Amino acid sequence: MRIQPLIIVIAILCAMLSSQAPEFTQQYFQRLAGAVDELSGIVRRFDEDSSRSSYDRLTALRVMKGNPERLVRDQAIRMEENIVRLNRLSEQQANMRDAGPLARFGEFVVNIDGPLAQRTWHSFVPALPLSLEGAFFALMGFAGSYIVIFMTMALFRRRTVAHS
Repeated sequence: MRIQPLIIVIAILCAMLSSQAPEFTQQYFQRLAGAVDELSGIVRRFDEDSSRSSYDRLTALRVMKGNPERLVRDQAIRMEENIVRLNRLSEQQANMRDAGPLARFGEFVVNIDGPLAQRTWHSFVPALPLSLEGAFFALMGFAGSYIVIFMTMALFRRRTVAHS
């Protein structure tokens, strides 16, 4: 039995899968921009409301946290979470926008926002990679899987020959 065609088929499948990494990253980046826009609006409106009450952001949050009503205290905590997340996502957006193709993927992997990535995955649409970046990932997926499978097969062949 010739195993070589099977290895090539598996390597091609791995190439097809890995070529989707840049597409997923792109779709994540688009959702990231939407999340930053939405959170920016929420924080801007909070700042405007605070300003109308003659507070800056930090003072308004402190006043809300000291409020006897649990609802108001909880809203202060949620607003702080929104501000922190906005800062983190804005930084990731700037880093991804300014990065080259491989660095963009690295930035995505290192600073991934779990909920955003999960929502991206649920609506992810695979695409034919026509970019240089997509071709690179496909080539790496093909070569990497081919080498791993070939080396694994060679190890098993050696063990079989040694036991004979």
